[in-house]
Amino acid sequence: MKVPSGKEQAREEFEKFVGSCAADLLRTGYLVVWDLAAAEDLVQECLFRVARRWHKVRTMDHPTAYARRILINLALDSAARRSRQRSELAHHDRSALQDRLDIGAARQMGLIESRMELAHAVAALPPRQRAALVLRYFEDLSETETAEALGCSVGTVKSTTSRALERVRQVISSAPERADSLVPEHSSIRNGAIRHD
Repeated sequence: MKVPSGKEQAREEFEKFVGSCAADLLRTGYLVVWDLAAAEDLVQECLFRVARRWHKVRTMDHPTAYARRILINLALDSAARRSRQRSELAHHDRSALQDRLDIGAARQMGLIESRMELAHAVAALPPRQRAALVLRYFEDLSETETAEALGCSVGTVKSTTSRALERVRQVISSAPERADSLVPEHSSIRNGAIRHD
């Protein structure tokens, strides 16, 4: 049996790393940028950057946290460009699409409606606030881990998260009868659902 060379072993380790974290990185990227194609591009660029430094990354205690930080930095750095592209591609008349929505059916499916409203409210956040919410409540990272991923202090994470939650409440307050049930004063968001603390 042939013993793998150092390069072959490093490649195998990197492939295992990619297999273990690519899906999570893609989910995080999608929740931060709210665009699957853009998230896939970000993950690809992130993994390319990790691969270039794999000789150092492979010895880190938490290589996935390192990759997540690269992903978040890439997402935040390219947020203005993506926003400009979206506005250039946006349809001037969305009324035809809105007319096709079956509002009655959506109202019958309260949970689905709640998730959709929550998703739209999170999507409306500025990129850094959205990233903070995604890392804290969808990825279930601690304040310290979120601070490391965002490259900021724990205090900044707390204030950014607080502002983001308040903004989500404001966005969904256009439907006052549902606002309290969607984002109560003391709640956490887990895997796209609301959980009261």
